[in-house]
This record gives sequence, C-alpha cells and structure tokens, in this order.
Amino acid sequence: MSKEKTISDADVSSKAEWTEKILAPHLETETERRAEFTTSSGLPLERVYASEDCLSNGASPGEKLGYPGAYPFTRGITPTMYRSQFWVMGMYSGYGSAEEANERYRALLDRGQTGFSVALDLPTQCGYDADHPLAAGEVGVTGVHIGSLADMERLFQDIPLERVRQIRTTANAIGPIIAAMYIAAFEKQGVNIRNTRMFIQNDVLKEYFARGTYIFPPEAAVKLSSDVIEYCAHNLPEWTPLAMSGYHIRDRGSTATQELAFTFANGLAYLDQVCRRGMHIDTFAPQIWTFLSAGIDVLEEVAKFRAARRIWARLMRERYGAQNPETMKLKIFAYTLGGNLVAQQPLNNIARVAIETLAAVLGGVQTIATSSYDEAYAIPTEEAATIALRTQQIVAHEAGVCGTVDALGGSYAIEALTETIEADVFNYLDKIEALGGAVRCIEEGFYDRELSEAAYRYQRQIETNDRILVGLNAHKSEEEQEIPVFKANPETEQRQVERLQALRQQRDSALVAKT
Repeated sequence: MSKEKTISDADVSSKAEWTEKILAPHLETETERRAEFTTSSGLPLERVYASEDCLSNGASPGEKLGYPGAYPFTRGITPTMYRSQFWVMGMYSGYGSAEEANERYRALLDRGQTGFSVALDLPTQCGYDADHPLAAGEVGVTGVHIGSLADMERLFQDIPLERVRQIRTTANAIGPIIAAMYIAAFEKQGVNIRNTRMFIQNDVLKEYFARGTYIFPPEAAVKLSSDVIEYCAHNLPEWTPLAMSGYHIRDRGSTATQELAFTFANGLAYLDQVCRRGMHIDTFAPQIWTFLSAGIDVLEEVAKFRAARRIWARLMRERYGAQNPETMKLKIFAYTLGGNLVAQQPLNNIARVAIETLAAVLGGVQTIATSSYDEAYAIPTEEAATIALRTQQIVAHEAGVCGTVDALGGSYAIEALTETIEADVFNYLDKIEALGGAVRCIEEGFYDRELSEAAYRYQRQIETNDRILVGLNAHKSEEEQEIPVFKANPETEQRQVERLQALRQQRDSALVAKT
C-alpha cells in the first residue's frame, strides 16, 4: 500500500527540491515529447527556470537589467517606449518604375504606414544601367529601378517627405551614390533636407557573405561606407548613415547569436575606420541603427533584442569610451524573417508573420517591417502588403502588449536566455578579433563557413522532421492553395532603357566625362 500523500509533499522551496519531490515522480508516469528542448538556434531550454539560472557572475539586477531609458538599456532605450509612441510601421516595398513604386508608397501611407523602405532592384544595387547586359531580365523585378536623378525625383513625387517618420533604402555598395541622389533630388524639389529622416543601409560588409550585391573589395568598401557616416555627422545629423545589418545574415542561415556577433563585428569595422579619421564616437554613433531579423521563436527573439541593446551599450562605453547616453542606445529596425515563410499553404504565413511581429514588439524595437504572406513566391501584391501592415496595427492596438515597457522583463526564462546570448556573442566577438576583424573574416572565409554549417543543420532538421514547419513537412494538404502572385510589368525594362538612352542624348556628355 502506497504512503498517503500530504499537502506538505507539494511544498518546495528550491529548484533542486522541486526536481526531487515533484518532477522525478511525475516523469515515472509521464514522459516528455523529446529528450531535449532547444530554441530555434539550438540554445538549450531548461525544463523550468528559476532565479538561480539568471544574473551570472554575481551581478545584481540593477547592473544587468537597469530600467528603460537607463544604461545598459536592456529593457528599452526610452523610459516610456510604446506608451508614448508606437514603433515606425514601414513596409519594404518597391518595384518596376519609379512611378509604379511611388503609387505603392502613397497607397500604404494612406492606409496608416508611418515610414517605408525603398526596395531597389538588383541592377540598381550593383551599379548597372538598365541597358547593361548583366541587367537583362532583372530591371524592376525585385525592386524599383533607379537609373538617374530623374528617376529619383519621380520616386518621391507628391510624397510628404517631411512628415514621413522614416524612409529607408537597401543601398549598400552604392550607399554614397544614393545619398548624393537623395540630396540632389530634395534640393531640386525644394524639400528642407534637415526635416527628412533618411535611413541608408550602407552596410556593404555583409554583402560579401550573406547577400551578394558588392562592387569593390571589402577594405575599399569600408572606406566608402565610412565616407557617408562622416558626411552625415557633419552635415545631416538627422539621417541614419549606417544600419548594421543582421537580417540578411540570419536569412542566409545563421543562428541568433551569429546574427548579432557578425553584425556587431562588421559594425566595429566601420566605427574603427571613422574613429581613425579623428572623430570621437559620440559625434557620429548616435545616428547609427541596426537592422535585425524578427524570427518566430518568441523567447529567443525577445532575448536577442534585449541582449543586443546590452552588448551595444557595453561596446560603446568599454571599447570606445562613449560619454553620451545616445551613443549607447541601440536603435533597432526589425524585419519579420522571410526565410520562415513557405510556399506550401501560404496563408499560414499570415500567422507566422503575426507571431514574429509580436516577438519584435516584446523585444522593444523602434521600427518594424512585416513580410507579406506571398513572399515565398514573389514580391508582395498590394493586398498582401496591406495585410502585413494591418498585422502591425492589430498588434499595436489590440494585443495589449504596448501598455507596459519590457513586459517580459524579469521572466526567469527571458533573463537566462538574454544572459546566454550576450555571453555567446562576446565569445564570438573575441574570436573574430583574434582572427583579424571583420574584413579578414570575410577574406579568409570564416563567416561563410560558419553560416554554411548553421544553414546545413537547419535544413537537415527540416528533412528529418526534427524541426516542424506546418504545411511543409507536417500537416500537409493535397490541395494546392492558390493565391494571387505579383508579376512584374514586362514593359518596364524597355521603358527604362528608352529613358536612359534619351537622357544620354540630352545631357552634356563632355561635362559628364569631365566630372
């Protein structure tokens, strides 16, 4: 006859006692679904977290967490966050000609968008004219084609630029050129440039191992990107001259830790270059942002964003001697991770994007762009882009997560994961530094090897069903789900070529050659 249990048997005062008195007997009768649980990136997940799992190395809660708006900014970069103002809601969009892209931007602004990102086609990003042989078939396909200052003027026609909270662009290898075209177009249109909030990605280093739109060797590219940073610091302090980009690194297959580590290592290369020119970190770093992914693993993503702020604050203070609190505040633009979206049962992607949006909001980011459910097929239709925007608006107004700052702060699980990611990122940064820094890691193939291994592990997990993607390798449907798919206007390329040829005939070729 078994011993009769009393209420005292359920009383425990520590994790060890709980393991012995509560967990062990339970596991004798009920097993768990798998031998071990991890985050999407492979970080081990404890069965339950307790206070002893957080705040390692004897640090106090005040030292590690602080409060919103105070160093180390783990909990947010302002005291009130979304209680004062929602994040910038700005979709990544653009296609075809400047007129077509302009029409899409104005439509989204009319529907409540507060910023937007100019998606450039591949020829533009790589510096090719519309009539270049390598541009054939790509003009206006994955973004808008900008081949001249006239195109830039058409792109922003009738858009209230001084009232848009943020206008971003994917210009990297062409960062200095796009910056110059913005300035020239705005001056010609009579726009007060100091009242605009332009956001130039200008992070070419990640292109060499994660995306591919590079032109010059890495060392020279760092100098060009740094030229933009230096110019804006002196002349356009309202602009963002660099968005250290981790999104593309994550979409290439990285883990959350690698995303932060490689992003910050690249960022340090630009910062070091500008500092070597005699500029103090406090004179230009407050303008810099980071561009990160928002994945679907909510706990890991929230911890990632919190760790990113803490890491940046420490780097600015400890490595560069920053004194200005604005330098230490990491401003984050998050884009829901397109790599998580699948072509099978595409409407399921609406749910995925909603979860990723929630993770970004709980992580305290400043700008969000939401992927559209049809992006596994092509760039978004206008309807799909509208649904993606409405997703942000629903989270902002209906989900109840914007009334308190850092709503998950203090959760044992979140704090433990934040600690783990922070430590792992610093370990990576030390390794990258020992290898010679970001440029050397690109040249020696370190980044590429790391990402290839991580991407292989991820794909292998899908193929072995260790990682479930609903509709792809589980809960599959025999019936194909048909959705409208965007198709680029086949006449766009020819029209752009004709415009370019007309421009060449009209302009002063001698003056062009001279300058």
